[in-house]
Amino acid sequence: MAGPINLVVEGVTDAAVARRLLDEASLVAAAEYVKNGKSPMDKSLAAYNSAARFSCWLVLRDLDHDEACAPELRKRLLPEPSPHMRFHVPVRAVEAWLLADAVNLSRFLAVGLSQVPSNPDALDNPKVALVNLARKSRKRTILDALVPAAGSTASVGPGYAASLIEFASAQWRPELAAQSSESLARLRSFLRRCAREQGQAC
Repeated sequence: MAGPINLVVEGVTDAAVARRLLDEASLVAAAEYVKNGKSPMDKSLAAYNSAARFSCWLVLRDLDHDEACAPELRKRLLPEPSPHMRFHVPVRAVEAWLLADAVNLSRFLAVGLSQVPSNPDALDNPKVALVNLARKSRKRTILDALVPAAGSTASVGPGYAASLIEFASAQWRPELAAQSSESLARLRSFLRRCAREQGQAC
């Protein structure tokens, strides 16, 4: 997979993370498809896989609790990936990758470094863990943005996506995060290999 890559993600936060990873590897997104959820993505996988016979595709799809592990999810949803398809599963969600950069996330959220989970890939629900971490923030702006208001039925605050996009785009360091997240390390390794193969058939 070399040259421009078509990118498919669940949401806008995932898109920001994916763009940061492509940029880090000196790769470019040819097109970006934000599916607004897993169900729309899963329904479109066959079409994207068909297109991947002729062009390069990277699909990021959270594991959550849909299967016991990433290989099982890939086997169920995309048992026969096309030659130019990379179907990658963050464990258990892309928020785990952001949590993995503990140094910079603790600064962004204004919380103690020791409060950031040390093994984000093992978290049952990284999104909940991140919101709960934000509850400990010393900044009112972080609390208002990431934490749902008292009595709200929302799982995240009104500025959750915007805040994580800001962090992923400007302050998150994937090279540090990969030291604490095996699923991120695998994707970074793959993208670096893509960059070395620029000019060849992807």
